[in-house]
Amino acid sequence: MEPPLSIEEAAQRTGLSAHTLRYYERIGLIAAVPRAAGGQRRYAAADLAWLAFLTRLRTTRMPIQKMRQFAQLRSAGDASVPARRQMLQTHLAEVQAEIAAMQQAAQALQAKIAHYQALEASASPAPHTTANKDLHHD
Repeated sequence: MEPPLSIEEAAQRTGLSAHTLRYYERIGLIAAVPRAAGGQRRYAAADLAWLAFLTRLRTTRMPIQKMRQFAQLRSAGDASVPARRQMLQTHLAEVQAEIAAMQQAAQALQAKIAHYQALEASASPAPHTTANKDLHHD
């Protein structure tokens, strides 16, 4: 079993700042972290695993308020498993819709890049003609 980590060590392991770790504790995203005799926070492996999951939720742009709701459900124990699953399914559907929209936007960018590459590859017209042509293609 790994010994508990200081806030600095936990920050380094999770990629979160010490300020963010304190904030997450203050708003209830993580349970009160045990303290050493001197008052320093001591993070266990389970805390780091939960922080890694919270980081994934943030990466998928879950709002802090929804993360707090999820954390509250989690603290309610196994009785909240169906609600947690439903919450994650809803969020996943939102993430997948955003990914699809981003893929469509990326395809539009690729098409525009290909258009500009074709223009560059063709005979170079006078500078004022290029500007005028470009206005009709954007």
